[in-house]
Amino acid sequence: MTIDEDDLVAQITQALKVVVDPELGHNIVDLGFIYDVSIDDGAAHITMTATTRGCPAASFLKEGVANSACLVPGVESVDVTMTFEPAWQPSMISPGVRSSLGFAEVN
Repeated sequence: MTIDEDDLVAQITQALKVVVDPELGHNIVDLGFIYDVSIDDGAAHITMTATTRGCPAASFLKEGVANSACLVPGVESVDVTMTFEPAWQPSMISPGVRSSLGFAEVN
């Protein structure tokens, strides 16, 4: 990955912060739903998850990720993969958000 690609990945990750989980009320980046962002010749590849396989907001979140990433200058296409491996855990939430949601510290 080049420096420009690193910058583009950072911009994509920042853009994904506008996607908010409607049940938890926080953005999906801080909730730890984004497992990977990579870029290859202008094509963004994003791997994400949801809290559970049956999450009713999964399609909504996936669409929001694709739409938000697509708005970043330099991104020509977006591929979003939903995975449940590894399973999402509250320990994946950023510390500030985790405490605001009432999760106890996880070791």
